[in-house]
Amino acid sequence: MLQTTKHSNDFIKLGIDEKTISALDYLKFSIPTPIQKEVIPLALNGKNVIGVAQTGTGKTLAFGIPMIEKVVRNKGQGLILVPTRELAIQVGNSIREVGKLWNLHCSIIIGGVSQKRQIVSLKNNPDIIIATPGRLADLINQGKFKLNKINVLTLDEADRMLDEGFLPEITKILEKITSKHQMMLFSATMPKAISKLVHRFMNDPKKIEITPQGTTPDKLDHEAFIIPKSNKLQLLKSLLDQYHNDSILIFTRTKYGAKKLAKDIRNMGHTATEIHSNRTQAQRKTSLKGFSDWKFRILVATDIASRGIDVVHISVVINFDLPDQLDDYVHRVGRTGRAGREGKAISFVIPPQKSSIKKIERLIGTSITLSDSKYSLKGNIDNLNQHGRISGKKKKFYSRNKSLKNRYRKNRNN
Repeated sequence: MLQTTKHSNDFIKLGIDEKTISALDYLKFSIPTPIQKEVIPLALNGKNVIGVAQTGTGKTLAFGIPMIEKVVRNKGQGLILVPTRELAIQVGNSIREVGKLWNLHCSIIIGGVSQKRQIVSLKNNPDIIIATPGRLADLINQGKFKLNKINVLTLDEADRMLDEGFLPEITKILEKITSKHQMMLFSATMPKAISKLVHRFMNDPKKIEITPQGTTPDKLDHEAFIIPKSNKLQLLKSLLDQYHNDSILIFTRTKYGAKKLAKDIRNMGHTATEIHSNRTQAQRKTSLKGFSDWKFRILVATDIASRGIDVVHISVVINFDLPDQLDDYVHRVGRTGRAGREGKAISFVIPPQKSSIKKIERLIGTSITLSDSKYSLKGNIDNLNQHGRISGKKKKFYSRNKSLKNRYRKNRNN
């Protein structure tokens, strides 16, 4: 049960209301992250803010806390636009938790579910709306929702929304917000299209850049295997056996590849599920919850999920296929090594793609360990089978996150 009490919490130094501090205490958030320290005071003072930051830096609370306090004080509405359904649900859950003592009414507007319920929810005048641009634009065009009450707006994962082709919908939505409002924009990168959007729709924004564009988590170890396509599955089997207690996220290029690979992994005897565009919203939600709760140790995903997953216990990310857009490498591997934890990023690279490794290294500013000359494919697998590791660096993964691994063992036996 949440209660307002006297407390010691560093968030209070940022000018946050006592009710919100109580919720943060309950959620065990007591020390703000760098982006929260920078953004929250500016946003509470009504400034327009641009935040350049990777996922895992705490940006949801950075924009969520000021939005909550502004809408409850000024009786307007907040709008958060995000690129994926999964991210909308996760942001919505975070906003509800932090705003619990304010009795906030939040509405999540996404594709893949009934419009009828969403229309009813919007008619109930929610305090904060979390939406994907496509579905919200549809409802606006149908005359089911008006933006005249919006007084604070956030674009989250703006570069990814552009990658998903949402620029026309975003532009139309912004054009229809005619009331005076505060705007915040968060993005891992700042391509030209975003800069143009900022120039057109944001007045005198304050830019906060916590990490340089293209960076990956500090404690992330990158490795790549140069391997024929026909041998990928054999190497994957050895890696999954090696990291037998770790939570693993695997990326494929296509939805068909994700479905087949998840089936292959289950046939190897591992618990696995998948997320891709052919799955319904209910199926995606079930898969993501099962992965988060350790019901499934392995999640296979296409890039639709690369920014929509917020699971802290992911130890290893495997790029079974390299992404088509190299920028997506950053977004994929950013799922591990979060909040100061160690992480491992492993990429399978077919010989014609070898030049991509140098391009990724330039993008992330970090070297990637190549395992083509030191280890032949046979050597890799023999070494894994005999010694349980490829290199000494991997040894440390057996002893880390013991409590999480115990949770997995417990769930596996239930």
